Amino acid sequence: MRILITGVAGFVGSTLAKTLLKAQPDLEIVGIDNFIRPGSESNRLKLKDLGVKVFHGDIRNRSDLESLPKVRFIIDAAANSSVLAGVDAKTSSNQLIEHNLGGTVNLLEFCKSNSSGFILLSTSRVYSIRGISAIEVESKNDGFVPVADQAFPKGLSEYGVSEEYSTQAPVSLYGASKIASEVLALEYGHTFDFPVWINRCGVLAGRGQFGRPGQGIFSFWINACLRKQPLKFTGFGGHGHQVRDCLHPKDLVPVILRQIEEPSINREQICNFSGGKENSMSLAQLSNWCEQKFGMHEIGAEPAMRPFDIPWMVLDNRKAKSVWGWQPKTLIEEILEEILAHAREHPDWLELSKP
Repeated sequence: MRILITGVAGFVGSTLAKTLLKAQPDLEIVGIDNFIRPGSESNRLKLKDLGVKVFHGDIRNRSDLESLPKVRFIIDAAANSSVLAGVDAKTSSNQLIEHNLGGTVNLLEFCKSNSSGFILLSTSRVYSIRGISAIEVESKNDGFVPVADQAFPKGLSEYGVSEEYSTQAPVSLYGASKIASEVLALEYGHTFDFPVWINRCGVLAGRGQFGRPGQGIFSFWINACLRKQPLKFTGFGGHGHQVRDCLHPKDLVPVILRQIEEPSINREQICNFSGGKENSMSLAQLSNWCEQKFGMHEIGAEPAMRPFDIPWMVLDNRKAKSVWGWQPKTLIEEILEEILAHAREHPDWLELSKP
């Protein structure tokens, strides 16, 4: 069976390729990547050694897909994945939409022509910001937690943000591009009769992730603390108490293998896949962890808020457990340890992945 992974030279794409082949060695994996992300070129030879055929191309260009072989399934791991993309005066809003939405349309046309299934790796940022920002939180052990005795919006609870919660704007341009991609994928699958799965992921992290603040905050923070580089907590008073959950992409592989084999009419097509509240952490807590590993490192503060900042974003993954019997296997402590081991082995990692 042959599958295509888009963004295959990125952290998520390359990790999935490696883990899928380990779990099912008879898979044939092909990948496509435009190699515009700094550091992604370093994965090309590793993928080749695994037997992955990598095509240099851009999913925004439909003609770049014409040379790809027919595949049974596409795993779409290609995206501009920063919530500040297009609004930070450093990146283009037009390119964001072209990549995350236009690229998806091209892939769906490919699926239509080749009767391929489609798995979209989506994001927690499809969920409406207003309701999440409005919940009452309190700080405990240097991290925000929701106040238990409050009236939560529908789909939001102490377990996190569920699939029932609103996806109404504002969600950020990035989030809007992903929710639009989700809707189109479901419509294409229904209209042209091919299986579609939407896997909404929490923050993905692990060994080999490129260290950048907007995409790979756990890796960036650990590498920067280890190298004693300047850091600062931004927003919410500059204390670093904002909390996110954390998931290793290899934990997606068991459910992806099942999705490839199963028609999507049999189960819920949209599920959250995340570390959940048990595998969540604030930047202040991460800084404390780093301090225990390699000593004090002074962190600056920038109290001013940025667009789309929210105090607590944890995905409720209980539906994935009920629908698929799935739960994360890799604890956040293990994820942090492997990031640290990689950081020690690659002292130039931040420079390699700097934009």
